[in-house]
Amino acid sequence: MKKAHIISIGNELLIGDTVNTNATWIGRFLNSEGFSVERVLTLPDTYDLLRDQLSDSFAAAELTIVTGGLGPTHDDITKRVVADMFNSELVTDPNVLDHIKSIFRRRDFEFSQSNADQALVPNNCSVLFNKKGTAPGLWFSENGHVIAVLPGVPHEMKYLVENEIRPRLEGEFPDRPAKTLQYFHTAGVPESTLSDNVIGDLSEFLNNGLEVAYLPNAGGVKIRVGYVGEDPDTAEDQMLRFRKLVLERATDVIYGEGRDCELAAVLGDLLVKQKKTISVAESCTGGRLSDIITNVPGCSRYMVGGVIAYSNEVKMEQLKVSKKDLEKHGAVSCPVALQMARGAAHLHDSSIGVSTTGIAGPGGGTADKPVGTVWMGFWINGNHFALKAVLTDDREVNKQRTVMIVLETVRRTLLGITHFPYNLTPVYP
Repeated sequence: MKKAHIISIGNELLIGDTVNTNATWIGRFLNSEGFSVERVLTLPDTYDLLRDQLSDSFAAAELTIVTGGLGPTHDDITKRVVADMFNSELVTDPNVLDHIKSIFRRRDFEFSQSNADQALVPNNCSVLFNKKGTAPGLWFSENGHVIAVLPGVPHEMKYLVENEIRPRLEGEFPDRPAKTLQYFHTAGVPESTLSDNVIGDLSEFLNNGLEVAYLPNAGGVKIRVGYVGEDPDTAEDQMLRFRKLVLERATDVIYGEGRDCELAAVLGDLLVKQKKTISVAESCTGGRLSDIITNVPGCSRYMVGGVIAYSNEVKMEQLKVSKKDLEKHGAVSCPVALQMARGAAHLHDSSIGVSTTGIAGPGGGTADKPVGTVWMGFWINGNHFALKAVLTDDREVNKQRTVMIVLETVRRTLLGITHFPYNLTPVYP
C-alpha cells in the first residue's frame, strides 16, 4: 500500500482550543482509498519546524496531506513554507482573486489587502479551487510524491478532498490496491459481549485476508471489516460470506450497515414505514433526545413534540405526573418515568411517548440512587413499561447512552424483538 502522512498545523490545535477533527476524517478517507497512514502530526505555526517536517514527510510518503495555516492573518505561514520548499514565487491567481472578491461583495464585507493576499499561490503548483471559502488548496507533485495543502476549515477541507484530491489520486497513483470496507452498526450490547458471545470466532476470515475491528463509543459498537487486494471478485466474495455470518449471529443488535448510519435515522424510517409518531419528555437528557431525533431530515413526518421537564412542577403541570408519587418515590423512579412517557404521548397525541429521568452526575447521587442511575419510560401503542440502567459517573456519557437506549428500545419494540438493550429488564405499572 502507498504510504500517507497527515499533518495538521495550528497552535490552537496543540493547546486544545480547537479539536482536530480534520485528521480523523482524512485518515478515514485515505484508508478507504488504499493508502496506509503511517504518520499523523500536529505542528505549531513555526517556520523552521514546519519546513523540516513537511520536507521529511514529502520524501518519506507518497502522499502528504496538510491542513491549516492558509488564512489571511500573520500566523498563517503554511503557504510561505511550501513555496520556499519548492523554490516557488508567489503570484496572484486571477480566478481565485475574483472568487474572493465576489464572496465579500455578496456578504457586504470590506475587502482588505490580507484578503487579496489569499489569492497568492506558488507559481509551480496546481491550484485546488475552493468554492466553499477564500483559501485555495495547493497540489505539488514530484517524482511520485505528492503534497496537498488544504485550508483547516473542516467543510472547506472536505470539499477539496472530495472534489479536487480524489479525482487526482486515480491519475497520480493508479496502481494502488483497492480496499473494500464494510460497516455494521450495533446498539445495546457491550463490545466484549458482542465480540465473544454474539459474533464469536472469526479466525476463518482473519486467516483469509479480512481485517475486523470493533469500534466502541457511547452510542454503541461499530464493526469495521476491510479487505485489501488486487482482485475485486475475491474481496466481494469474502465480504458477502462475512456479512452472512454477522447477520445470522447478530441480527437483533445490528440496526444498520454502511460507513455513516445513524440510529435516529434508522428509527425514523421505521416510524414512517409503520405510520407511527413519537413525542418525548426529558429530564436528565435535557433536550439531547429531541435534538438527536430532529437532526434527521424529514423528521416532521413522525416527531410531534417534546417537553424538557427538569422541575417537578413541569412534570406535574404538563405531563400530569402524580405529586404523591414524586414525593414518595422521587423524580428518578419507575412511576415517574412511566407517567412522563404516557403524559408525553397524551399531551401531543402521538402513538409513542418516551421519557428520561435520572442522575446524570457528577454529583447528586445517593446510596440508593448512585450517579448514573437512569429510568426511561415508554408508551408504545399502549404498551407501557420502564427500564432502569445504572451507567457511569460521566455526565456526557450518561446522556449519550440514555439517548441510545431509548432509541434502540423503541426500534426493537416496533420490530417485535423481545430482549432489551444491555439485557435490561422491563418494569410494568
